[in-house]
Amino acid sequence: MTIATFIRSCIFVSFVCLVAASAVSAPVPFKMNEVEYDITVKIDPANRTLEGKSLITVHRPRELQLLLGAGYEVTQAEFNDGPLGIGRDQANQPHVWNIPFHFRQQIQFLIQWKGVLAPLDTALDHRQTLARPVAVSGAEGTFLPDSSDWYPRIAGLFARYKVSIELPPGQKGLVAGRLIEESDSEQGYRATFEFSHPAEGIDLMAGPYAVDTLLHHNIKQKPVQLRTYFHPQISKLSQDYLDAVKGYLDRYESEIGEYPYSEFSVVSSPTPTGFGMPTLTYLGIDVLQLPFIRSTSLGHEVLHNWWGNGVYPDYRSGNWSEGLTTFMADYAYKEQESDAAAREMRLGWLRDFAALQPGQDAPLTAFTSRTHGASKIVGYNKAAMVFFMLRDHLGEAVFQRALQGLWTTRRFKVTSWQDVQKIFELVSGQSLEFFFAQWLTRSGAPAIELTEVKNAAAGSGYELSITLKQSEPAYQLQVPVAVETQQGSAIHKLNLQQAQQIFTLKLTDKPLSVSLDPDLRLFRHLAPGEAPPILREVMVNAATQTVLLSDQPEIRKIAETLASKLQDRKLEIVASGDPLSAAPTLIIGLQAEIDAWLATKQLPVRPNEISKKGSAQVWTLARADGASLAIISAQDAASLEALIRPLSHYGRQSYLVFDGRQAIEKGTWPMLVRKVAVE
Repeated sequence: MTIATFIRSCIFVSFVCLVAASAVSAPVPFKMNEVEYDITVKIDPANRTLEGKSLITVHRPRELQLLLGAGYEVTQAEFNDGPLGIGRDQANQPHVWNIPFHFRQQIQFLIQWKGVLAPLDTALDHRQTLARPVAVSGAEGTFLPDSSDWYPRIAGLFARYKVSIELPPGQKGLVAGRLIEESDSEQGYRATFEFSHPAEGIDLMAGPYAVDTLLHHNIKQKPVQLRTYFHPQISKLSQDYLDAVKGYLDRYESEIGEYPYSEFSVVSSPTPTGFGMPTLTYLGIDVLQLPFIRSTSLGHEVLHNWWGNGVYPDYRSGNWSEGLTTFMADYAYKEQESDAAAREMRLGWLRDFAALQPGQDAPLTAFTSRTHGASKIVGYNKAAMVFFMLRDHLGEAVFQRALQGLWTTRRFKVTSWQDVQKIFELVSGQSLEFFFAQWLTRSGAPAIELTEVKNAAAGSGYELSITLKQSEPAYQLQVPVAVETQQGSAIHKLNLQQAQQIFTLKLTDKPLSVSLDPDLRLFRHLAPGEAPPILREVMVNAATQTVLLSDQPEIRKIAETLASKLQDRKLEIVASGDPLSAAPTLIIGLQAEIDAWLATKQLPVRPNEISKKGSAQVWTLARADGASLAIISAQDAASLEALIRPLSHYGRQSYLVFDGRQAIEKGTWPMLVRKVAVE
C-alpha cells in the first residue's frame, strides 16, 4: 500500500480504526521526481479483466528494480526500444526486472500487461478487507491497492504520474490527483488524472458512482474542486459531505497553510474500508452513513493531505504523521467540545497504554504503521500526547508557528522526527533534545508517585513539602500537582529530573490535600486503581487467558469465535475450574453459567448498571491483585453470536448492554483521582 494507504487515518478513533495492517518495506529518501509513469488501464468489472499499458521514464537512472504482480501476463516489454523480457521464469511468480546502473540521463520502459482480478467480496469485515492487499473487481466496485502491484513500478522510488482510466458505461473511476480530462458516453467512461508531486504509489478506485461537485476557493483564492463519488443508494449524502470538506479545508488552511492540491474527493467503497490518499478518501458505504463520521473521521482524512500526504514521514526514524494528525483532528475536536471531553480522550489513551503488558510497547522511532492494537496505542495515541505535551511545554502561539514552519519548509519532502524537532527548536529558540529523546527513543512511560507530603507554618503562611518519585532512568518532567485549600484548588508544576526529589511550595492558605496530575497532562503509567478496567485490556494483552463456560458444542464454538475476534491471535483457553492467574482473563458464557461461575470464584455479581437488561451484557472488573476480568454474558446462542461483529469496536468501554447487535447502553467505571491529605 502507498504512503497514503499507510497514512490511513484511524478512521474511527471513537468507533473503529480501519487502518491497513500490511507490512511493506518503507521507501528511502532520494531526489524527487526522478520517475514518471504514463499509464492507460482498461477495466471490465463484469468480467474482472484488466489491460494496461505503461511508459515509465527514469531520469538520472541508477540501479533499479521493476516489479509487477504475479497475477498478470506481460504481453510487451521493451527497454529503450529493445526487448526487456517478461521478468519471470514461470507463471504465478511476480515479474521482477533487475536493471543495472546506467550512465544515461534518461531511460524508458514500455510495458503492456493484462490479467483477471480477484472477485469483490462484500461479506468481508474491515480487518479481513485490510489484511488482503489484493486487486478486486465487480459490478459494485473495483479497488486496485498500490500494494497489490497492479501496475509495473520502480521499487522504492517516488514518482509523478498520469493515469488514463477506461471503463464500461455506468462505471466511473479515479486515482489520486488532478482530473485533467473526462468523457462519459454510451461507449463508456474515460478519465485522465495527473499527479505532479512525488508519490510513493497509485491506488485506483471505480464503481457505479454518481458524482456531485462543489467549487471551493482556498486561502489564496485558488479554485479547489470538491467531489463525491457515491454509490446511488447514498447519493443524498453528497451535499453534506461536500460542505463538511469545505469547512475542514478552511480550518486547516487557517491553522497550517495553503491546501496543497486542486481537488478533494470523498469516494464510497462497497467494502468496509477506510483509506486516505492525496486528494481523496475512500470510505465504506456503511461508514459514510454513520452520523458522526462527517464531524470526526472525515476531518482526520482531510488533514492527512498536510501531514502524511503533503509532508512525508521518513519511516526509518518512525511515522510522526499519525500522531500529529490524531492530535490536530480527533483530539482537537474533543477540545472544541469541552475540557471534560478532551480529558476523557487523554484518559482513554492512558487506559489503553495501561492495557499493554511488558514487551508489547516500542519506541516511537520504531512505529511505521498500525499492525495491531498495541502499535496503534503507541503510534497514534502516545504520539498524539507527545504533541500535546510539546504544546504545553512551548505554549500555544509558539507551537502553532512551528506547525506552520514545518509545512512551509517540508512540503513534499521526506521528513523525519529529527526534522520535526529542528523546526520546533528553530521557531522556539530553545533546545528540545531532552524532550524528543526521552519520548521518541525510549519505550514505556514514567511511573510517578507522590510519596510524602508535609506541611509547616511559615510566618503568616505555610510551607508545603512534596516528595515525588519516578521510575528509572529518570525523565525530565514538568509534573502538575493540584493543591487544594479552603479557597479552592491550584495547579503547580514541579520540575522533576531525578528519581526522587523534594519540592517546597510557599502558600498563603492552609493546604488540605495534594493530587498528582489530576488533569492527565503527562503520558505516564497510571497508578494501580487509578484507571478503571476496560475491555481492551483482554483484547491487546498477549497474556490474556480465556474461559469458555458452556459445555454445549454450538455455544462453545460461538464463544471461541467471539474470543478469537476480540483477541486476533491464538487463544490460551483455560478450564473454568482452574484458579485465576495474574493475567487478564476473558470469561464467556450464558447468563446462568456466568452467575454460577462468579459465585464459585467469590467475585462480585453482575453490576446494577446492566443487570437484567438487553439480550447480552459485557462488563469488566478489577481483582484485588490488580488483574482485570472481562465477562460476556448472553441469554442464548443467538444473543452470543450477535456480538461477534460489533463487540471488538468497544474496547474502551467498561460495560455494555446489547439488544441483538445493537449496543443500547455503554460506559466506563469512574476514574479514581488519588489525593493525599495534608495534616
